[in-house]
Amino acid sequence: MTGRWVGDHNLALLTDLYELTMAGAYFASGIGGEATFELSVRSLPPTRNFLVAAGIDDAVDSLQIMRFGPAEIAYLETLGRFDAGFLEYLASWRFDGEVWAIPEGTVCFGAEPLFGVTAPLIDAQIVETLLLNTIGFQTLVASKASRVQIAAGGRPFVDFGARRSHGADAALRAARAAYIGGASATSMVLAGAVFGIPVTGTMAHSYVMRHSSEMEAFLSFSRSYPDDAVLLIDTYDTVNGAGVAVAAARELAAEGIRVRAVRLDSGDLAALAAEVRAILDDAGLPRIEIFASGALDEHRVATLVAAGAPIDGFGVGTAMVVGADAPSLDIIYKMVHGPDGPVMKTSPGKVSLPGVHQVYRVSGADGWEGDIIALIEEADLPGVPLLAEVMTRGRRTVPAATAREARGRCAEGLAAMPAQLGDLDAAAAPPYPVDISGPLAALAARLSGETLDWRLDHRGNS
Repeated sequence: MTGRWVGDHNLALLTDLYELTMAGAYFASGIGGEATFELSVRSLPPTRNFLVAAGIDDAVDSLQIMRFGPAEIAYLETLGRFDAGFLEYLASWRFDGEVWAIPEGTVCFGAEPLFGVTAPLIDAQIVETLLLNTIGFQTLVASKASRVQIAAGGRPFVDFGARRSHGADAALRAARAAYIGGASATSMVLAGAVFGIPVTGTMAHSYVMRHSSEMEAFLSFSRSYPDDAVLLIDTYDTVNGAGVAVAAARELAAEGIRVRAVRLDSGDLAALAAEVRAILDDAGLPRIEIFASGALDEHRVATLVAAGAPIDGFGVGTAMVVGADAPSLDIIYKMVHGPDGPVMKTSPGKVSLPGVHQVYRVSGADGWEGDIIALIEEADLPGVPLLAEVMTRGRRTVPAATAREARGRCAEGLAAMPAQLGDLDAAAAPPYPVDISGPLAALAARLSGETLDWRLDHRGNS
């Protein structure tokens, strides 16, 4: 029995069958040698101008612990596809490769390698699905969260997505990715325990409905949490609820308790926030903040901010953690260098770059000027290299970034990137250039048999 949930004990089976059948065929044929595979996002979704890399450290940690235990080997034996010799090999298998990756939280672009694996061919093949799943999903959410961060214009927002994430592990990883992308906290308690992310929460409508009145509910809750009293005021009538909150705040003040904020979760948030702000200010309670939630995404947040809605913070959930407008990335993991040298895929629309690569970010007096994808052996290129070695012989060589460190790196990248990339609705103009070096272009032309225009824009389009 391999368990009902994905965990450290059965992680090796988080792979597609064809990876194991190819590995079995390599083993049976004696085909070995080292190969390099690189993971990238082929092209960006239509409304994206950049990505934020996430899941990198989770991927590295997973490579260290992947094992085929007795239960996993027993299951594979029932498939009737693999001979005893190959199963015996898997029983003692450990990932034994080298990994180069960009740091967690880095702002990145289409076509750029984010994660490279150089390993025995079987090792590099088996880990494909795990890497695509781990890095693809978390990068999707972190990128979406960073767009909310841009839309919020400096106002904090909180991850509210756990209850509608696509599964329990997705909820946990999405909370981490959202924090990296800019969320100030999460409602997901397990994410706080595992990743050290600040957790926050208020009350639900059921709490208000369980009491005989809003006043009773507000007083009871605030007395239970006198240091963090946030009152949900839209269970019945929002404007009336704001008046009740004022009365409760006055009574609580006599007890030394200050109501920190009120929360709006439905209706015309801009109009209601203005009415509620006026009620609070007229009552001499300007320090009580207004927090808004309810089907928000970066576009709705941007609209509220542009309208001047007096909202001090946002709760963003479903749309962020499922990437509602772009629920998947065109993420790929391709062999770029085999035992006999560089290789490339030449399928129409799916051409890959040959060779092992480094990405250089070139900056000038006015900020980032562009990125260059180059062969790893090239020297004296301008810019700062983005990929660094993080694993050798299957063991991590640098400490994993904390979620807070990755979040800080993302914030630095968002502040440094060209301003037009922050457009939430359209492709940036001018586009951010992602070029390839002359030697790489020459290698691609030689292997493909034709001269191609390899100049890319930031979306990964040639």
